[in-house]
Amino acid sequence: MTRLFTLVGAALLLACSVQASAETRIGVVDLRQALFSSDDAQSFSQQLEKDFGDEEAKVRQVQQEAQKLQERLQKDGAMMNEAERKELSGQFQRKVQEFNQLKQRLDATVNQRKQQFVENARPEVDAAIKELLEENNLDLILPSEAVVYAKPDMNLTEALLNKLNE
Repeated sequence: MTRLFTLVGAALLLACSVQASAETRIGVVDLRQALFSSDDAQSFSQQLEKDFGDEEAKVRQVQQEAQKLQERLQKDGAMMNEAERKELSGQFQRKVQEFNQLKQRLDATVNQRKQQFVENARPEVDAAIKELLEENNLDLILPSEAVVYAKPDMNLTEALLNKLNE
């Protein structure tokens, strides 16, 4: 019986020491920061500015026109007769509506292009993450959004950015 307890004790001790030596190595990356700080993302941003600069200027112009109408309404509204005030108020409302439509359309188009960029970059990001996993002998890489705290040496965002820029 004593021999059985000794064997069980030895087995438990061995099991505990195997678990302790099989510690999980984890890294953390901020995928969004790495991806949107990359050289490809900078080129993408410049292309977006070139492609949508005119639309953005139009949105700003309509916004400024609406602000001028609002300022005029606030400044001179008390001195206007009812019909003039109503007309100016209607112009202001139409400008606000035009601004909202232009802004929503521009935002939707830009967001769609950004999403497409992310989807196109996904295979490259996945490959870079696999390289980091192997090079650093890690078992797991987590996105920084899912981590409450990590030691700075566990943050591999800069290394991921370097791989994406290679």
